[in-house]
Amino acid sequence: MSYPQYGSDPEFTPSAEFQIAEGDREVGLCFVGDSLVAGLGDPKALGWVSRVVARTQNSGAELRSYNLGVSGETSSDVLGRWHTETAPRWATCNERRLVIGFGTHDVMQGMTTARSRLNMANILDDASTSGIATFVVGPPPTSDHEINQRLEVLVDAQADVCARRRVTYVDCFRPLLGHDQWQSDLAAGDGFHPGQAGYGLIAWLVLHAGWQDWLSL
Repeated sequence: MSYPQYGSDPEFTPSAEFQIAEGDREVGLCFVGDSLVAGLGDPKALGWVSRVVARTQNSGAELRSYNLGVSGETSSDVLGRWHTETAPRWATCNERRLVIGFGTHDVMQGMTTARSRLNMANILDDASTSGIATFVVGPPPTSDHEINQRLEVLVDAQADVCARRRVTYVDCFRPLLGHDQWQSDLAAGDGFHPGQAGYGLIAWLVLHAGWQDWLSL
């Protein structure tokens, strides 16, 4: 599969291929991303993903959720593996839905914003043309001021990529920047991953960003 050169973000007309299944809905809900998607640092091993799924009212549909988060991954890593890892999870589903979350490691590893946004654009465009519905959860702030300055730029770029494609983007950065409970959770850990309270805050942001509407539940 060929991709455009880094630095370009061509206009994209969203595909109309995705449709809600008629009759019995068997929804394959795949979460791909980094350690924050995986829930690293949560002593209850729930992270925000399991908290969101547990609070999703799924009457009228069978939800099959899969957490495919991998610690330390960048957007390039996710771009390179999401096709392969989601395919077997969707094999018996009649609705394919993809939730994406990355960005912190792009910044930490020095990836340019242009490359990071293009990786996001490629994933969203590939998914759209394949009839897969997408939903994006942005990276939250860290306890490192310099990293946060670069994260803010990346968050704006991710939001723009999603807006161009009419994809829901959950900004976890600004609502949590300076949030007392979030900062306390980071301080008690490694400064990058929250504990139970912090993951609960991310879950709240996701659930109140049109989550049920996106799932058509």
